[in-house]
Amino acid sequence: MTKAPAEVLRLRPVAAEDEAFLRKVYASTRATELAQVPWSAEQKAAFCDMQFTAQDTHYRANFTQAEYWVIERESVPAGRLYMERRDAEIHVIDIALLPEHQRSGFGTYLLKELMDEAAAEGKKVTIYVEKFNPALKLYQRLGYRHVEELGVYYLMEWLPAR
Repeated sequence: MTKAPAEVLRLRPVAAEDEAFLRKVYASTRATELAQVPWSAEQKAAFCDMQFTAQDTHYRANFTQAEYWVIERESVPAGRLYMERRDAEIHVIDIALLPEHQRSGFGTYLLKELMDEAAAEGKKVTIYVEKFNPALKLYQRLGYRHVEELGVYYLMEWLPAR
């Protein structure tokens, strides 16, 4: 019998020793895109390292109240969830699962947990999603709507029932 997400998932704060894992998660989010460029594996790895560092620096500079979590599945690191609780919203800065943990209902479960928390507090949930991200369909299925377009991103918003 398959265990429910609540039985196997846990969030724990990111620690310094998680950096290599977080770089791996980041690289996995770029794999499809990088498969199209004629770079060597070393060049792709260097690019991902550089981009991870830039993204991490940006997040930490611009989301000063953020919470940085490692998503664990049965005590094994499976992904990351970065979020910021604000007065009127919960902003999902980033959520990513390694490919072997995708399409398992875990992302849906985590998002619904945030939506339940937001609903209980009368808040909305927001996230920026790349226009070509396959997870866009998940957000739409969960009731998020596109409220703004910013370059290659959509700002998606979920509102609690009134």
